[in-house]
Amino acid sequence: MKGILKYIKPYGPFMLLTLFLKFVAAMMDLLIPSLLAKIIDEIVPTGQVRLIFLWGGIMLLCAVFSVTTNVTANRMAEVSAGGMTKQLRHDLFARVTYLSARQMDHFTVSSVVSRLTSDTYNVNRMLARMQRLGVRGPILLIGGILITMTMEPRLTLVLATALPFIILIVWMVTKKSIPVYSRQQKVLDEMVRVLQENITGVRVIRALSRTDYEKERYDRVNENLAEIEQKAGRISSVSSPLTTLVLNLGLTAVILTGAYLVQKGEAGPGVIIAFLSYFTIILNAMLGITNIFVMCSKGLASMRRIFEILEAPEEMPVHCLEEAAGSKGTAADGKETAAEEKALSGKPSGEEAQAPEDAPLVEFKDVTFSYNKKGDNLSHISFALNKGESLGIIGATGSGKSTIVNLLLRFYDVDQGEIRIDGKRIDTIPYPELRKMFGVVFQNDYLMAASMEENIDFFRGLSGEEIAEAAVHAQAEQFIREKEGRMDARVAVRGNNLSGGQKQRIMIARALAAKPRILILDDASSALDYKTDAQLRKELHTCFRETTTITIAQRISSIQGADHILVLEDGACIGYGNHRELLAACREYQLIYELQMGEDYEQEN
Repeated sequence: MKGILKYIKPYGPFMLLTLFLKFVAAMMDLLIPSLLAKIIDEIVPTGQVRLIFLWGGIMLLCAVFSVTTNVTANRMAEVSAGGMTKQLRHDLFARVTYLSARQMDHFTVSSVVSRLTSDTYNVNRMLARMQRLGVRGPILLIGGILITMTMEPRLTLVLATALPFIILIVWMVTKKSIPVYSRQQKVLDEMVRVLQENITGVRVIRALSRTDYEKERYDRVNENLAEIEQKAGRISSVSSPLTTLVLNLGLTAVILTGAYLVQKGEAGPGVIIAFLSYFTIILNAMLGITNIFVMCSKGLASMRRIFEILEAPEEMPVHCLEEAAGSKGTAADGKETAAEEKALSGKPSGEEAQAPEDAPLVEFKDVTFSYNKKGDNLSHISFALNKGESLGIIGATGSGKSTIVNLLLRFYDVDQGEIRIDGKRIDTIPYPELRKMFGVVFQNDYLMAASMEENIDFFRGLSGEEIAEAAVHAQAEQFIREKEGRMDARVAVRGNNLSGGQKQRIMIARALAAKPRILILDDASSALDYKTDAQLRKELHTCFRETTTITIAQRISSIQGADHILVLEDGACIGYGNHRELLAACREYQLIYELQMGEDYEQEN
C-alpha cells in the first residue's frame, strides 16, 4: 500500500542501517561453513595445531559478531516498527475523531476499537518481521545457494529441485490466508461490540437476570471467532510442515549424492559437512521467508482495514462562503441574503461574513433529514430563535427531538433545507467556532472517572471560580458539599457513585461553565425532582438571559415557560407556539398536558 510509505519514510535511514547490520550478520553466517570446510579439508591434514586454533578463533569471532549485530539490528527493528506504529495509531485515532457521525455509524465503534488495537498490532509485527527477516532470509537463501554452487554444483542442483515446490506452497498459503484473516478481524469487531454492550450494561443485565443469556450470546461470537482462527491456523500451519518436508527430502537426496561423491573421491568430507551446514541455513531461511508471508498476510489484511478509515473521504467539509452562495443561490423567498451577497463579493473564506442585524441566532428553514436515506426522520422543520429566546421540544420517542440537536451541532448534514446561525449557513462555520457557541447536555451523556472539578471543566482550562459558579447555577453545589465537601471528590467510572439526578446536575454545570451562547438540554432534567427542576429553570431564566436555550423534555412542566414550543410527531411538526397557543390549538399537546397534569384542559376553560 502506498499509504504506509509516508510512515516508513521518516525512519528510512534508521531502517537502512538496520538492514545493513542484518546483511553483515548474514554474510558472517554464510562465511562460517566455508571456514569449517577449509579447516577439515586443508588445515587438519597439515597437523598444525596453531593453525587449527587460529582458524577456529576466526570462526568464533564470526559467530560472536553475527550474534551481536543480529541482536542490535533486531532491537533497532523493534524501535522503528514501534515508532511507525505509534504514528499510525496516532493518525488513525485523529482521523476517527473527525469522522462524520454517518461514517462512524458505518464503521461502528467496535470495529474502530479493534482497528486501533489488534490491527495496529498486526501491522507492527509485520513491519518488525520484515526488517528482521526481510533481508536476512533472502540473503541466506540466495547466498547459500551461490556458495554451494561454487563448492559442489551437482549437490546444489539436487537442492535446487526443491525450491519451486516451496515457492508454490508459500504462494498458495498466502493467497488463501489473506481473506481468512480479513474475516477474522471482522468477527473480532463483533466480539468487541458484544463485550462493550455487556460491560456497559452489566447492571441492567444482572437486574433483569439475563446473565445466562448474555453468556450464551458471547459464547456464540467466541465460538465463531475460534472457528475462523482455527481455519486461519489450519491454512498457515500447512506452510512450515510442507516446506520442511520438501527440504528434508532434498536434504536426504543431498546426503545420498554426497556420500556417493565422497566414495568415488570426487568430493572431500569437509565440503559435504559444509554443504550440510549450508543446507540447514537455507532451510531456516526458507522457513523464515514462509513466516514472513504468513505475517504479511495478517499485516496486509489489517492494513487495509486501517486505511479504510485513514483514506475515508471528508464527508462534511466546511464550505467557503463563495461555495455556499453558489451551491444554494437564494434564500427560501427567492432573494439573496446579505451574508450571501457578502460571499459573492469575493471575501476570503477565512473571514467572517457580516450577518444581517435582524438575522435570528438560530434558524431552521424547511429542514428534511434521514439517517439512512429511507424515509424521513425530520420532515420540513422550520423555526427561528433570537438571542436570549428559548425553545422547548416535546414529542413521543422517535419523533426526531434529538435529531434536531444532531443537526444543529452539525454531526450530520441536512438532506434538504438549511440551518443558519447568526445568519450564516452552518456548513460555512468552522467547527471550532461552531462548537464553542454551544453548551450541551446529551440524553445519554457520560462522566469520567475523575474529580467533580475535572468533570465540569472537561479539559477546557476554566478557572475555579467559573467551575464553582456553574455548579451553583446547576443546583449541584449542595450535593457536592455533601461529597466530602470538596470539588476534588472523586467520581466513579460512568458516575456510578452518583444518583441519576446528581449526574445530570454535574453535566448541566459542565454545559453552563463556559457561558455558551446556545444551551442545549436534551432530556437533561428527566432525573431531577420537580423542585430542583423548577429551581434550575428559574436560575437559567435569571442568570442566562442572553443565552438562547433549546430544551428537549418529556415533561410539559420543563418547557411550558419557553418562548416557543415545538411539538413533533414522526419527524413532522404538528404544533408550534407558546404554551397557551398550543393548549388552544394543538390537540396532541392538550392530551400530553391532560395526562401529565391530571387536568382536562377543555373543562378547565
